[in-house]
Amino acid sequence: MTRYLLAAMVGALATFRLAFAEELRYKTDLLARLAQQVPSILKTYDPQSGRFGTGIWICGDQHAMYPLAVVYATAGNGNRYYKSPELLRVITKAGDLLIEKADAQGRWVFEKKDGSTWGMIWMPWTYSRWIRTFGLIRDAMPADARERWTRALVLGYTGISRHELGSVHNIPAHHAMGLYAAGKILDRPEWCGQAEQFLRRVAAAQSEGGYWAEGGGPVVRYNFVYIDALGTYYAMSGDKAVLPALEKAARFHRRFTYPSGQAVETIDGRNPLEMLFPSADSNRPLPEAVAQGNVGFAFSAVGRAYLKHQWACAGMHRLDPDLMASLVLYGEEGPAEESPPGSRETSVMVEGGIPRAATIRQDPWFLCLSAYTSPVVASRWIQDRQNLVSIYHEATGVILGGGNTKLQPAWSTFTVGDMALLAHRPGDENPVFTPKGPLYHVPSRAGLVTEPEPGLDLTYGAAHCRVRVRIVDAHTLEYRVEASGGGSLPVAAHLTLVPRMGRKLTTGSGRQVTIGSQPLVLEPEQVRGQVTYAGFRLQLPASASLHWPALPHNPYRKDGRAEPAEGRIEIRLPFDAQHPAHLVKVEVLPETKPK
Repeated sequence: MTRYLLAAMVGALATFRLAFAEELRYKTDLLARLAQQVPSILKTYDPQSGRFGTGIWICGDQHAMYPLAVVYATAGNGNRYYKSPELLRVITKAGDLLIEKADAQGRWVFEKKDGSTWGMIWMPWTYSRWIRTFGLIRDAMPADARERWTRALVLGYTGISRHELGSVHNIPAHHAMGLYAAGKILDRPEWCGQAEQFLRRVAAAQSEGGYWAEGGGPVVRYNFVYIDALGTYYAMSGDKAVLPALEKAARFHRRFTYPSGQAVETIDGRNPLEMLFPSADSNRPLPEAVAQGNVGFAFSAVGRAYLKHQWACAGMHRLDPDLMASLVLYGEEGPAEESPPGSRETSVMVEGGIPRAATIRQDPWFLCLSAYTSPVVASRWIQDRQNLVSIYHEATGVILGGGNTKLQPAWSTFTVGDMALLAHRPGDENPVFTPKGPLYHVPSRAGLVTEPEPGLDLTYGAAHCRVRVRIVDAHTLEYRVEASGGGSLPVAAHLTLVPRMGRKLTTGSGRQVTIGSQPLVLEPEQVRGQVTYAGFRLQLPASASLHWPALPHNPYRKDGRAEPAEGRIEIRLPFDAQHPAHLVKVEVLPETKPK
């Protein structure tokens, strides 16, 4: 399929979708819902100190001031807190605590709830909420409080202006949005100009596919940071130069979102899949695992369609107060594109004339294939692009996949070499992320195949590996893997299953085990070519073994540790001269229903 045919199909599809547009109206409803949540927000407020939250205090605890300020400043039916003197005192006290905790440059200790500290920082998320809160309540504040906040915010944003707008990245983008707000609210037009120039650079840096690249490709969840920054900036400035980037980004997320609302992790170079389940027997994630979007999606029909879908998955009553506040303050209502009728669609993302990723929807299946490659990098934040296929079924959620990590070759689609050469050492805060010998766990080359069956052609060192996927019917899928050219190095394919903690797994030998905190290794004679788990059954080659838990390296903890629930159930399929290919049959059990 040529690039030009793909482009024509995408254009025709976009036109067809517009014919099915409906209005998305939400502001009145969200303001009422936000006002109803005020008592819950105030539950952790301490009137003596002005702090929100529990446990170790972090500057992010004070973010609650922002939705409270929107409720305070916005009149509407059901909002009994409009211009509430009590609420104004709470908000003022909350900001005063930020002043008290800041150093001489207006920075806070970047501390997390686990007690780890990451140095001093002008925390972008906190500053942007603080300055927007100030803009909403400034005229009603007592004069002395208004002066305190003005001095503190000028101090902080002077530092941000001088030091934080370097290269285009998600944190500087958010800083620039806050700086624009500060320029307007504090009457610093030079800050507005600086922010405008930077955010136009951000929009120009967007990839052809609609994302902002980090680590050789998309970072799906961090993409939301860029969209929020540009969307909020547009709402404040009216700068239409950023609108095309917002629409393109919305189309990217419409493509790379599971039907159940989670962001597709397969192409994400920063974050693996987070699957939070309400109970051991549930296949539906908790609403917390569903991406709710942000105000940047409100400025295009396709973006509003994304919001409509995500809110249906999460439930309107569960929307985050911070999100509701921004939508009430800045959001745009209007037509929302609807998907055309039908249940079959293949969408190929082409960049520079090269197919890079595909999503395949054939209800009730949804597949993603990634041909993004990148060498292993030293940064803890950029994950190894190693897990290249995800398979989802509406009755079970994600079956195979789960995303990328570091120091864990068991998460790779293939490995060539000794897996023991790459492992996380407990307590190591500064690990070396490359293998200590001949091990290839990320491909050096990847080619996306769409016909006659979708799949990937991959190169690992001297080895050539292939994946092909065939949807047989509504309950059955075939997953084929092949490998050749590994020489003397061991070669294996890996299937990664997302765990449901506390749920039983049954093997072909009849053995039942509970997936919990205890490690588990089942050899081929114990697996006996079959695994039944979480509403699906895998028919496997006789050489398959099972390993639990294959733990990731968690970059957000200083020592990289991970809990079992963050791991994957790994099924290992070794190749040899007699077995250069394996067929795995994935069967969703007929009695399985989404829970």
